[in-house]
Amino acid sequence: MKTLPVLVALPLLAACSTVPPATPEFPLTSWRFVAIDGKAPLSDQTELKIFDGRLAASVGCNRMSASLELVPGQMKVGHVSSTRMYCASLMDQERAVAELLGESPAFFIEGNRFGMRSQNHSAELVKVIER
Repeated sequence: MKTLPVLVALPLLAACSTVPPATPEFPLTSWRFVAIDGKAPLSDQTELKIFDGRLAASVGCNRMSASLELVPGQMKVGHVSSTRMYCASLMDQERAVAELLGESPAFFIEGNRFGMRSQNHSAELVKVIER
């Protein structure tokens, strides 16, 4: 019977077509830094990825990560951990982003724009459109 393999395969196809939960490979949203403390990033390899309950960031050298809770208007960020490579030209911007995140910044999202601000630092980001 030729219809039996199709009927058996339908549930498998349906399972494959569902959107996977957020994992390190599948963030809920991805952003690219366009300004750090009012200045353009020195690297074109910047990112901020938001997952369910955590974030990951880089300004082109080290990788940062922390736990994350979003409440209206504020990012409650846990201890920011980071790799420790030395990248002379990026260190000031990397330090600024790490301090910004560590200060549990205020934030806003308007369309494809994301802004963060603390007492000492700020950042502007744009949404990465996955294709």
